[in-house]
Amino acid sequence: MTLKTAIIGSGNIGCDVLCKVQRSELLECTLFAGRNAASPGLALARERGVAVTDRGAEGLFAALDTFDLVFDATSSAAHQSHAPMLEAAGKVVINLTPAPNGALCVPSLNGDDLLAARNINMITCGGQASIPIAQAMTEANPDIHYLEVVSSISAESAGPATRLNLNHYIETTESALRQFTGCCNVKAILNINPAKPNVYMQTAISALAAQHDLAVTEAAIARAVARLRAAVPGYDVIVEPHVTGDRLFTMVRVTGAGDYLDPSAGNLDIITAAATKMAEAVARDRGERGPAPAEALAMESVA
Repeated sequence: MTLKTAIIGSGNIGCDVLCKVQRSELLECTLFAGRNAASPGLALARERGVAVTDRGAEGLFAALDTFDLVFDATSSAAHQSHAPMLEAAGKVVINLTPAPNGALCVPSLNGDDLLAARNINMITCGGQASIPIAQAMTEANPDIHYLEVVSSISAESAGPATRLNLNHYIETTESALRQFTGCCNVKAILNINPAKPNVYMQTAISALAAQHDLAVTEAAIARAVARLRAAVPGYDVIVEPHVTGDRLFTMVRVTGAGDYLDPSAGNLDIITAAATKMAEAVARDRGERGPAPAEALAMESVA
């Protein structure tokens, strides 16, 4: 039995999620919602045999009985408007916008704790790329007093919603860094690079402390990378962890699967892969536990 899902937002992120959902044995996309009937995203969904609506959230709410989980790939403002109503309707919402709503989620770190959550916040692409490494650094070096993450992405992979939501991107990434590492003094930076050919997503992580245990750090980072690569095979450390003075530094690159945009758009891939992994975990959990109470009641009524 597959978990029925809907996607709202027909841009790059929504299209990449659609590709991944259709490849999953645990998920089925029953509706793809956008606001422009002529958008490439809606055309892609039609080509792939998925029902579409060009009425956005209105169209989504008109078809509530066709899905149980929604991937929200709209904008921060739009998410804050319609997510509470979807939650009230008993739907699980996986938030791929930078909106602060919901439980902050990095699947390899706390995914198992959020299987019953109604709004699962996938933070940002920079957050998914950096937080497992930053968490490993602070686990190995408890005296870290400052963390900084700098992500660079190609301009082609940064859609209008990403550009519109840069403030929330920074705020949500920094909030998640604090939550997962326990370090209060953090900074997140995003660089959008127009270079051609497209640059690959890269994220630099720096940590300041009076002392660092490099050997323990390397082992902790290796474990974090192994967990991440289970969902994102293109995740690689390209600058090995090293210490200069009081600064511990490493850098990662994310090569995307090339499902929708070219592999340079690893920023797309790391957040959509994380979101799909969480949806599959929810599907697996429901399969083990049986239908949720509301669903069980509806089945009894039909019987």
